[in-house]
Amino acid sequence: MNSRDIRQSFLDYFSAKGHKIVRSAPVIPAEDPTLLFTNAGMNQFKDVFLDKGSRPYSRAVDTQKCMRASGKHNDLEDVGRDTYHHTFFEMLGNWSFGDYYKKEAIAWAWELLTDVWKLPKDRLYATVYKDDEESFLIWQQETDIDPDHIMKFGDKDNFWEMGETGPCGPCSEIHIDLTDDSSGAPLVNAGDYRVIELWNLVFIQYNRMADGSLDPLPKKHVDTGMGFERVTAVLQGKRSNYDTDIFYPLFEAITEVTGVTYNASLDGEQDIAMRVIADHARALTFAITDGAMPGNEGRGYVLRRILRRALRYARKLDSREPMIYKLVGVIARTMGDVFPELQQQQETVQKIVKSEEESFLSTLDRGMEIFGDITKAVKADNGKEIKGEDAFRLYDTYGFPIDLTRLMAAEVGLDIDEKGFDVCMQEQKTRARMDRKEKQLAASETGEWLWLETPSPTVFVGYETLESDARIVGVKVVGDQLQLVLDRTPFYAESGGQTGDRGVIEAEGYSVEVVDTQKDGDMTVHIAATVQDRHTGEQIDPAAIDFSASVAVQVSVDRQSRLATERNHTATHLLHAALRKVLGKHVQQKGSLVGPDRLRFDFSHFEKVSARELQLVEAEVNERIREAGELVKHADIPYEEALEKGALAFFGDKYADLVRVVEVPGVSIELCGGTHVSNVGRIGLFKIVSESSVAAGIRRIEALTGKAAEELLWNEYQELQQIRQLLKAHPDEGVAVKVQALLEEKKTLGKQVQDMQLSVLLDKALQQLDSSEEINGCRIFTMHVPDAGADDLKSLGQYLHDRIGCGAGLLASESEGKVSLVAFAGPQAVRQCGVNAGDLVKKAAQEVQGGGGGKPGFATAGGRNPAGLTKAFETFTAALQAVLQ
Repeated sequence: MNSRDIRQSFLDYFSAKGHKIVRSAPVIPAEDPTLLFTNAGMNQFKDVFLDKGSRPYSRAVDTQKCMRASGKHNDLEDVGRDTYHHTFFEMLGNWSFGDYYKKEAIAWAWELLTDVWKLPKDRLYATVYKDDEESFLIWQQETDIDPDHIMKFGDKDNFWEMGETGPCGPCSEIHIDLTDDSSGAPLVNAGDYRVIELWNLVFIQYNRMADGSLDPLPKKHVDTGMGFERVTAVLQGKRSNYDTDIFYPLFEAITEVTGVTYNASLDGEQDIAMRVIADHARALTFAITDGAMPGNEGRGYVLRRILRRALRYARKLDSREPMIYKLVGVIARTMGDVFPELQQQQETVQKIVKSEEESFLSTLDRGMEIFGDITKAVKADNGKEIKGEDAFRLYDTYGFPIDLTRLMAAEVGLDIDEKGFDVCMQEQKTRARMDRKEKQLAASETGEWLWLETPSPTVFVGYETLESDARIVGVKVVGDQLQLVLDRTPFYAESGGQTGDRGVIEAEGYSVEVVDTQKDGDMTVHIAATVQDRHTGEQIDPAAIDFSASVAVQVSVDRQSRLATERNHTATHLLHAALRKVLGKHVQQKGSLVGPDRLRFDFSHFEKVSARELQLVEAEVNERIREAGELVKHADIPYEEALEKGALAFFGDKYADLVRVVEVPGVSIELCGGTHVSNVGRIGLFKIVSESSVAAGIRRIEALTGKAAEELLWNEYQELQQIRQLLKAHPDEGVAVKVQALLEEKKTLGKQVQDMQLSVLLDKALQQLDSSEEINGCRIFTMHVPDAGADDLKSLGQYLHDRIGCGAGLLASESEGKVSLVAFAGPQAVRQCGVNAGDLVKKAAQEVQGGGGGKPGFATAGGRNPAGLTKAFETFTAALQAVLQ
């Protein structure tokens, strides 16, 4: 079977067992700041396992795009050097959410592997958790596996946990013996490529508590994962994942670019390089397609490391030009039928990757040269280690990630002082760590919930109304902050770039000012700034309120804030459509922020948007607003049906199987769960206020709508009128022309003043020159010129150089703590006396903690210690006297 058939047969098998085939989640996790990348099939179902969400099906099957290139799950160093590790891979999985359990999961896995795929039973081993007698017996009684091939292992190998706390349970793994003589039993779970794990069946039945104890879950789940690349290699009779039809189109493309042929050698350096390049190209293509961008922090830095690591390996194939971007089309062509987003984003991904390659290649040769100098110096001193500051210089100046420097150092038999490198990186690392900590803190529970009723998904009624009756069902007090969960709410929780609603919750004796609304699984959390007594108006300590039973409340959203947010949100849809019309269909949303005060829209584009293009975009949006078309909102339609309608999916949103679609007929149709105006005419006015770069290939527009846009234009108009009055400009006379004339006049006057100041300096210098010291007929001239600019100092020095004849001089000035030096020597002094202004100024510059140089007749220098000027003049004079005598 080819790889397509293998993937489809897995999906078809479980579909026939009543499983819903679900699409892969993006490799960039939606609304989960704890993960840089989706690293397992269970990530998109995490809310179900945590009992914070649900699905309209109890059985599912999928192929999930995964990346493991950072953190705990990091296979980067093994990629290319063994047969089965990857940064990007597919994970085939089947799921049961409180439905079937161990018996079915084990029996179906065995049936698929042995009856459908015909794997040899005598080559398969099953491992179970040491205390899981139930699974052990199921393997014995429900399958015909060799009983001697059922093995027990401990926590490390056969007990799966999501984290230090949370859902967990025993697992049963299926391994295959690929040894030549079927002698693989001792190699099970030994990390040997000859006996590899194919499939992991996880039985989620416990909740790990903070004290380490295990509490049984009310529902038991099945979570399985099988490496697609691994099982393809086994079914195709290959000893390496890289020898399958998954990778060979990439090797053929690499050969076409480099002329190097892939020989499938495990140890050959060129074959290792080709495996690394093929793997890394897949990781980059899928991650960038799903919205990530190479950068200097977080997942962006991981992608940049991967790309630069691939380019380093490309040197082993004698490739010195951008080449990774040429593989993007191969990946889109061979995998686009399963992941159509690859074809949709192919052009954008190619441009981003090529831009990154060009950027790094421009400094790679120089970095390699510096690396060579560093290693030569280390070996000359019989050292074994590259200094941390040198490794940091390669990172900071030439963009070498530390793992790339480590790889290169290992190739020449050296280590790296990584502690020293970490010290140099401390400021950047601290900043990145604090950023991650803040994101994770915002997403994690910081206190204990008090549930007044059995928790269940919050019913959102905010599409229809801004006021509602409700009941408080959950309470949490964090410091002096109160958080509430209601059974129903009109408050929109922050999602898809739209900020959470503000408003008021009123109970019988107190009122709560809600300043933010957030999601926690399927529940909506209302975050309160203050709680007040409704009779006295005094502030109440939330901890003093009696929350012993469910409380009836009246809930109202801040109407003006919501309406302003809705105007901005609908405007982002119009902006997106206008950008695609003016700039091209390659424009895709890469992020947004929609609040009541403004909107921010990030999109893919590869150059600055010109003023004319911004004008056209703004005009297009305002034209649509003037047309005042009614919005069409399609609620709860299947995701696939929405895409067939032509809906665009926004990066960063997490879409369910049933989605909302917002359509401006003839203009825009997008998947969006946010709130919107009913008629685009309600936006009133749209005004772009800025356009800037966010990252390579990503631009950002910020804009205002409605009253905020009117106030901006009014304020700018008032300011323009004030300027017109100050300039005494006629209403028909252009203010810009008047200002330009004033600037030209200022420039002319400034030049005149500069010439006058220089003339005064020349007169003073000539007077001093006439009375300067002479030795053997050669003059020695020094002059301190406070506050003179570097250009004035050079002009003065050139003038004196032309007039001093046989002589030499030093001019000096200081400004804002910096010193400028100009040395000159007349033609006769250079020819007859051997005076060299360049040598003299270097010596003087040492006294002001600087350096410089130049030609024998004229030279310049700088420094950072004005206190050393007197000593600099003395050093210059002494050095010149020594030459003349």
